[in-house]
Amino acid sequence: MKAKPRRPKLAALPAGVTAEWWTPFADYLALERRCSVYTVRNYRQAFEDFYRWAQAAGVWARGVDALQVREVRDFVIEARRRFDRRTLHNHVSGLRAWAKFWQQRGRLKRNPFAGVPLPKLEKRLPVFLTEEQMKRLLLGPQRLIENETALPEVAWRDRLAMELLYGGGLRVSELVALNYGAVDFDSGVARVVGKGRKERICPLGRVALTVLKKVRDEFAPRAGLSDPVLMNPDGSRMTVRVVQLMLKRYLALAELPHALTPHKLRHSYATHLLNAGADLRLVQELLGHALLTTTQVYTHVSIARLQEIYAKAHPRA
Repeated sequence: MKAKPRRPKLAALPAGVTAEWWTPFADYLALERRCSVYTVRNYRQAFEDFYRWAQAAGVWARGVDALQVREVRDFVIEARRRFDRRTLHNHVSGLRAWAKFWQQRGRLKRNPFAGVPLPKLEKRLPVFLTEEQMKRLLLGPQRLIENETALPEVAWRDRLAMELLYGGGLRVSELVALNYGAVDFDSGVARVVGKGRKERICPLGRVALTVLKKVRDEFAPRAGLSDPVLMNPDGSRMTVRVVQLMLKRYLALAELPHALTPHKLRHSYATHLLNAGADLRLVQELLGHALLTTTQVYTHVSIARLQEIYAKAHPRA
């Protein structure tokens, strides 16, 4: 099978364009809006993509204020050939915020991206693991210890990472940022800093707390309050990428889809809570969602599951 050809590396934006049009907005996102590094990265990709299009189309030379509605539509149509609908929505959202920033500072007279028509998004339900699948996944580290194919400290660390993602509903970025000082072992909760640097209290669950105590007592007895809960063998903080790769290993071991990500364990956490009768607003608070509508998607998952069970079990279904 032939390897897919690599996409050509795009040339960097001119330093003057970056300094003049992007850097002040990036500082605003990070320092005032307190956006995550991922949001800043995605918005930068949107800006760079727009600049390259505008430069090729001769629009940038005329100035952003001269951008016409028809040209914005041309940009969106052209971008649909390269991005899926969700990415396109995110890019335009970033460009709208970028233009609004410069409009408020008097550099642009209007926001050319306000009200731009976009293709409708398909409704996608979150992917999650069943309770039985989660049990299989979480048994993986113990199997590696029994087979002597992983060091105990690594296997238990991996078990802890998955238990915190599922038992505490943490985002993977929150997981790797968690320090021992943020954990209250007596009450079994952790102070987590989420999106927008908003702090929330997360119950960790009895099992996750037990594993955390074991990892601390047996493998990190000298860990201080500022030390990370999840560490690499060399003592450095575990990264998001390492967690992602670690999960792939245990998915394969449990014969689960390789494409599942750490965020799917958070989806599983929320879905299982609602299936067990947890209040929607409580789940919203536990997840750290700013809007209830973000959490409501999990009720659709629960309803879909109920309909599936009904269809299989009821004679009149």
